[in-house]
Amino acid sequence: MIKIVFCLRRLPSLSRAEFQAYWRDMHAPLVAEHAPTLGIERYVQCHTLDDATFASFSRSRGGHPPFDGVAELWFSEVPAGPVEERRRASQILLDDEHRFIDLPASPIFFTREHEVLKDFIDLRARR
Repeated sequence: MIKIVFCLRRLPSLSRAEFQAYWRDMHAPLVAEHAPTLGIERYVQCHTLDDATFASFSRSRGGHPPFDGVAELWFSEVPAGPVEERRRASQILLDDEHRFIDLPASPIFFTREHEVLKDFIDLRARR
């Protein structure tokens, strides 16, 4: 399984609340609609919080995060569907991302997960 992590910064014209509302209410359904074509098996949005409760902890770790959220997408090793359909679906999502994400300031990277806690608990249970 391949996982994409996308660290999102909003367009300067949007407030964090506007960005997160659009991302959740408009973009998420679009991703869900095209998920089967693109082989997306899981999609999680992590919205950053401005809550003062977390301010002191954030300061101890370098300050408030520079991102407005993080998207996590899990893909099959080999995407499903014809190539042209996947390209079309990818373009639809990218066109929508231009409406609310500062793409040049939003890094994306591909990963394989290593679920440490689950592995650790499973190992202890076998002992």
